[in-house]
Amino acid sequence: MKLPKYVQACLDRKSGRTYYYLRRPGYPRMRFPGLPWSPSFMGAYEAAFAGPRTTIGAGRTKPGSVAAVVAEYFDSQQFFGSKSAGTQRMRRGILERFRAAYGERPFAPLSAEWIEALLDSKPPHAARSWLVTLRSLCQFGMKRRYLRADPTANIKQRAVKGDGFHTWTEDEIAQFEAHHPIGGKPRLALALLLYTAQRRSDVIRMGRQHIKDGVLTVKQQKTGAALAIPVHPHLQAVLDAEHLTFLVTATGKPYGPNHFSETFREWCDAASLPKHCTAHGLRKAACRRLAEAGCSGNEIMAISGHATLKELVRYTKDADQARLARNALAKAIIR
Repeated sequence: MKLPKYVQACLDRKSGRTYYYLRRPGYPRMRFPGLPWSPSFMGAYEAAFAGPRTTIGAGRTKPGSVAAVVAEYFDSQQFFGSKSAGTQRMRRGILERFRAAYGERPFAPLSAEWIEALLDSKPPHAARSWLVTLRSLCQFGMKRRYLRADPTANIKQRAVKGDGFHTWTEDEIAQFEAHHPIGGKPRLALALLLYTAQRRSDVIRMGRQHIKDGVLTVKQQKTGAALAIPVHPHLQAVLDAEHLTFLVTATGKPYGPNHFSETFREWCDAASLPKHCTAHGLRKAACRRLAEAGCSGNEIMAISGHATLKELVRYTKDADQARLARNALAKAIIR
């Protein structure tokens, strides 16, 4: 269903209910009653635009302070128009914490040294997210003439040691499958993650309406990439749900990303799998399997939706080196 302009849906993962909010730059966030296009909904929708346009946070912050610039940034097209909903949520969370801690400080004197010290207090992965978020805020500050120069311009992202999310091994996959037989929601979740190589945010939105002639179509929420993925026979064997959306809660509603992760963790615990086995690790396992099968980087990217080979390398590092070596030798012998 197409929503009215500036309206966004939000799923409450606890209740399973979907609520609808006004998210328009210059207007306070407002929750609407009823369903979109209903009389009560449209009445509230029209009333929302009757009042004067005001900057979010106006009257509660000092002009030129960190809090004032963050509020103005949240009210801008730079924040709303350039990134996915997931990235917006991540950046909003970081900037809300930044505003709570340093909101009274003047924005203009922020220095590279002060920001680097702040980043050094964060774990490596968190520091990278904070840096890209603060860089976007500072670039906005330059456009609005709160800053003469970007203090984050020459700050480099710290190298992150390790391979990120654990890639599931074949033994771990088999252990999960042994505990959760075909016909249940846990096995369906594993199959969707493993045989499509997609993120949890995409898997929880998949349904029968996305499959035609044995091909699953996906528009990735994070990147906007449109993919056509042949349905693997093993995945087809477990697609026995009657809902338009495959993965639904006990009340028949789609999962929210965090709710799904928590539920998937419970399924892994039930199968006595270690804590490093996560939903995202199955995306990496899918890429590893494709690499071990001899698929090229471009072939794997056509399924996973990665934008560059550099991004893909982190996902295929755990491919069986011995099997790849045998495949390479076999190709050389054939030639």
